[in-house]
Amino acid sequence: MTEESAWRPSASPAALKSRAQQLAFVRGFFAEREVLEVETPVLAQHGVTDVNLDGVAADVSAAGRHGGWLQTSPEYHMKRLLAAGSGSIYQISKVFRNGECGRRHNPEFSMLEWYRVGYDDTALMADVADLVCGWLGCARPVQVSYRDAMLAWAKVDPFEISDQDLRLCCEQWLEPGQIAELDRDGCLDLLMSFSVEPNLGRDTPEFVVGYPASQAALARVSEVDGHPVAHRFELYIDGLELCNGYWELADASEQRRRFEADNRLRRQSGKPDMALDESFLDAVEAGLPDCAGVALGLDRLLMLKVGARDIAEVLAFPFERA
Repeated sequence: MTEESAWRPSASPAALKSRAQQLAFVRGFFAEREVLEVETPVLAQHGVTDVNLDGVAADVSAAGRHGGWLQTSPEYHMKRLLAAGSGSIYQISKVFRNGECGRRHNPEFSMLEWYRVGYDDTALMADVADLVCGWLGCARPVQVSYRDAMLAWAKVDPFEISDQDLRLCCEQWLEPGQIAELDRDGCLDLLMSFSVEPNLGRDTPEFVVGYPASQAALARVSEVDGHPVAHRFELYIDGLELCNGYWELADASEQRRRFEADNRLRRQSGKPDMALDESFLDAVEAGLPDCAGVALGLDRLLMLKVGARDIAEVLAFPFERA
């Protein structure tokens, strides 16, 4: 990129027009279903504990407080609205993740997140299919279990394989010292990224369901075939992950336990502890309604619409030009 062209937008005029059409489609989709559009903070007092997510810290002083975080997702604030009686809601927001930059990642990106009161994960998958297939004009997704996907493409049973054998499977990508630093879920994530994900959704869109309970995050858990699994799904099209959805956990004490477990993993990984968002936990304790929620990457969805191979093709100003 020359200095003379650095000022120019990265996305083409056609991609920018498609972005505007996408936003209009999304708002029309939810208006028809009487789902309320909301707005929550991009800058807030707390980040997230998830060991796989690194937030962007903000050096801000206000209201007698110092410091804050650009949000990795509007989830916590949206759930506070749900607990206060908002009903089903959605939001189009800018979110931030430190260190994520590449062909499919930008540190700042556009997320569509929505929650449907009275839905479980199965009902929400139908909602996601309506929106995604309505916009892309593609076939409706089929479902594949996490276990079957791992068996098909990584040749391992994620629920039965020993930790030792799982680490052996990762030797083709990492040095022994790096593998030793990974826990079981870290090894499974590596197999998913390199062996499984590139093959998902090639012939038709695919929902992956039935993730291990250890990967539940903020989802409910139940037992399937003798193994605890999360009520969580992800949608893949042409090897690209589009969204992550949950039948939402509504147990504040269990959520606190999971946050504390996250911080233990963060310490083991050399990452700092993250303060728990007590306002969010108080909202869940006060009464989060039975609901399901999903976060969908609008930039990736737009990539599929216009046939882009790099996220920079659909962003006016990706980080290197911002």
